[in-house]
Amino acid sequence: LTDDLGFSDLGCYGGEIETPNLDRLATNGVRFTQFYNTAKCHSSRVSLLTGRWCKQAGDVSLTQAVTLPEVLAPAGYFTAMTGKWHVGQNFGVTPWGRGFDRSLNAAAGGFYFPGSAKAILFLNGEPIANNDPRLPQDWYSTDLWTGFGLKFIDEALVEKKPFYLHLCYNAP
Repeated sequence: LTDDLGFSDLGCYGGEIETPNLDRLATNGVRFTQFYNTAKCHSSRVSLLTGRWCKQAGDVSLTQAVTLPEVLAPAGYFTAMTGKWHVGQNFGVTPWGRGFDRSLNAAAGGFYFPGSAKAILFLNGEPIANNDPRLPQDWYSTDLWTGFGLKFIDEALVEKKPFYLHLCYNAP
């Protein structure tokens, strides 16, 4: 999931930015040519987490739907989330409370570096300082989310479990 990315930004849809890996996936897979989006960050996140329209799922409270990790975890999956959550953490809706075994997340976005006032991080449900030794020094959010996603995948491999990684970037 990426923020601020229009479908026409991708090479396979005529964008001017080279996206060779995504273009290859589009050539050998499914390309959506008629689809809807809610044009809101949290609505898209709710839909991806639940498979339902945002309002059907209870909006950011998610009170009317289960999430994908809540279904996968009992089936033996290792579930992890990294990145921008932006699905009602201020209302108590958290990755660790909605089926994720591991998470490094920010409640909302609007930042890319540790010096930003909005860069408030949570590691597995606990607040973590932006200069915590478990984080890279002078991190950039895209690299931070990717790096922790890979760490969580490694944990799943050690546990010999299939995994689900919900990776949400602040920037395209």
